[in-house]
Amino acid sequence: MKISGNTVFIPGATSGIGLALAVALRDRGNTVIVGGRRADLLERIAAEHPGIGTVRIDTTDPASIGVAAKAVTADHPDLNVLVTMAGIMRVEDWHRPESFLASAESVITTNVLGPIRLIAAFIEHLRAQPDATVVTVSSGLAFAPLKSTPSYNASKAAIHMLSESIRLQLADTSVKVVELEPPSVRTSLLPTQENNASAMPLDEFVAEVLTLIETRPDAKEIQVERVKFLRHGEARGDYDQVVETLNAMDPHGR
Repeated sequence: MKISGNTVFIPGATSGIGLALAVALRDRGNTVIVGGRRADLLERIAAEHPGIGTVRIDTTDPASIGVAAKAVTADHPDLNVLVTMAGIMRVEDWHRPESFLASAESVITTNVLGPIRLIAAFIEHLRAQPDATVVTVSSGLAFAPLKSTPSYNASKAAIHMLSESIRLQLADTSVKVVELEPPSVRTSLLPTQENNASAMPLDEFVAEVLTLIETRPDAKEIQVERVKFLRHGEARGDYDQVVETLNAMDPHGR
């Protein structure tokens, strides 16, 4: 993926990593459109960040995805980058099904079906572009589990393998598949995460991501240094120690 000159759509970018990445990509000379469910947040983004376009989209709703895809591609026929950013994280207790089942279904719908439906809605348009990219968003927790968030871990592991698989299928097209693998970042993904001293500051994360995009435009995975502890534990042979260390730091652990 090149660092500038793209037209980028980022559904799920009304806060956190998505919004910070949208602003940073705009500042690097890209046309950026963000998507989200709440009209008030979209209006605020348009006012506070001139030049960033907005569109309402609910990535849990196939009809909403279809409407948004038609609007974005009609208004931006040169769209060549889709970042499937929307995601949720929930703490779950699997001792009692009544406490986790609804949460688990919501996480899988948002984090797995959402990206699949987004890619399905945009893939024909992207294939028609001379140079296009689908950026999927997994997590360091795709490679080492946090005990308190089983469905989130599983959803991100699914995104990792989905990314690996569709990259192979789309190798005969103009569409590249790049997997962004964040570590814990100081966002509101969980209530405790924004002020978590062990999480990576958001501005540092986005700055490192942009440096990696710029210096490694052909990379299949975008891995900041902090995520490599989780990402490569199994390859290094210290997976059990990685899992133990990760969960020792979990404020939601039981």
